[in-house]
Amino acid sequence: MSAAPDPILLTLFANRFMSVAEAMGKSLRQTAISTNIKERLDFSCALFAPDGDLVANAPYIPIHLGSMSFAVKYQTKLHGKSLKSGDVLMTNSPRAGGSHLPDITIITPVFSPDEPSKIIFFTASRGHHADIGGILPGSMPPTSTSIFDEGAQIVSFKIVDDGVYNRDKLVEYMCEQPAKYPGSSGCRNFKDVESDLRAQIAANHKGVGLLHALIKEYGMKTVHEYMYHIRNNAETCVRNLLRDVVKRLGKNELSAVDHLDDGTPICLKVSINESEGSALFNFEGTGPEVRGNLNSPISVVHSAIIYCLRSMLDMDIPLNAGCLVPITVQIPDDCLLNPSDAAAVCGGNVLTSQRIVDVVLKAFDACAASQGCTNNLTFGAGGKDSAGNVKSGWGYYETIAGGSGAGPGWHGTSGVHTHITNTRIGDPEILERRYPLLLHRFEIRKGSGGKGEFNGGDGVVREFEFLQNLQVSILSERRARQPYGLHGGEHAQSGRNIWIKNLREEDNDLPEQTRDPAEGDLPPNKPRVISIGGKATVLMGKGDRLLIETPGGGGWGTPKA
Repeated sequence: MSAAPDPILLTLFANRFMSVAEAMGKSLRQTAISTNIKERLDFSCALFAPDGDLVANAPYIPIHLGSMSFAVKYQTKLHGKSLKSGDVLMTNSPRAGGSHLPDITIITPVFSPDEPSKIIFFTASRGHHADIGGILPGSMPPTSTSIFDEGAQIVSFKIVDDGVYNRDKLVEYMCEQPAKYPGSSGCRNFKDVESDLRAQIAANHKGVGLLHALIKEYGMKTVHEYMYHIRNNAETCVRNLLRDVVKRLGKNELSAVDHLDDGTPICLKVSINESEGSALFNFEGTGPEVRGNLNSPISVVHSAIIYCLRSMLDMDIPLNAGCLVPITVQIPDDCLLNPSDAAAVCGGNVLTSQRIVDVVLKAFDACAASQGCTNNLTFGAGGKDSAGNVKSGWGYYETIAGGSGAGPGWHGTSGVHTHITNTRIGDPEILERRYPLLLHRFEIRKGSGGKGEFNGGDGVVREFEFLQNLQVSILSERRARQPYGLHGGEHAQSGRNIWIKNLREEDNDLPEQTRDPAEGDLPPNKPRVISIGGKATVLMGKGDRLLIETPGGGGWGTPKA
């Protein structure tokens, strides 16, 4: 490798690699059919070195990008040199570098045009699939206590083997195996999931072709040299960032702690070696694995850290593996951030990861807390009933925006997806056309952000009315603990989830002892307003409404009089 990169070529290759990932994403969006991938853009595409290190990505979902490297490395160790042209791998297991089960990763090895047995890159895409089985439609059950409640789990599967698409095995993994667990169903809408998986395979293939074209233009030696130059440049930038933090804060020992709504602490101590520009991130003191689903795989912790480091860099570089070279991460065994293989994790990926980001940014005194949640809403029908009969059905999933935290010199933003999620929300027209519901309200939740010299962003209000009986689930945080302000800034308002139960004639048929005799018959036009808490699943009837008020972001600095 040449001693020093040409700065113009360094920028050129950084953008060329990113453009390959962008083209993969465009191909995936155009060929997918699900609302989740086609409209909400809940997917990521990236390029990886032969050793599995992240080379470059387009600006997709940060929580995917850091952990995808773990998935690629796991597969390279598992398959070694047995991979051949025409092979495509599929995985979603947290112990194989996955985040949570709905995020399915498709990995394609890229072979040298001159040496057909030599892997020179990997292309990979990760998409969130709206239903892959489990105990509830949407495959994000707020009540899960084991990963077996959450749907299909695949450690490694050649979905394409030597150019042959393996549909029969895919049906077994997605439909038959999850249904073997008590109360759990297989994929409720296999046709849509299969179509999106084939779109991911096609997107990866698009990346393979573009990389071959890049190699033809510049030669293998130059392309690989600049792949490593880009990684080294990111490493240098992070080392300089850590040195600047010591100078800015006047100390090299940083710490922060925050708590989930159930009281579980996430503790972080950062020890910076100024001379080396390196740091130890130690999560000692973090609470144990929880019985619910807020456990976070190690790969997700690394995603949160790499996102924070890249966000604090005041320069335009691709997020890649070089950002983590100066960082050592220590996580205690059997804790919330390093759970056992059987632990439920669907909430850890989307909720706990947000809290990890808040803790890291708090330790670096970078900004106040953002909403700290993704407000995961799922609803659908079908699956295994109480008698064990399986009915076909469907599931829908979305995340809902909130407020971002303020910082030294800027106000927070209202109504945005914050930090490690970067998805869109379901458009009203698409929702109402494809699903049995009406969207009554979607607006900024005025005054929910924390006040300060710089104000935190406001959350949002989103209210649905369901037009048929549906299983509706919410998986959310920051309902008991407010997003914090810093340096005298006020805390933001926490979120609320409200079920507005439409009273029907059958409600007047309740046993007499369940009603206050003084009330007489229940008036049919007076609905019950019920707080369902942060994590709940409810069978909602026709005409019932769900009102979600999301948290705001914390303020920064003492409010001006």
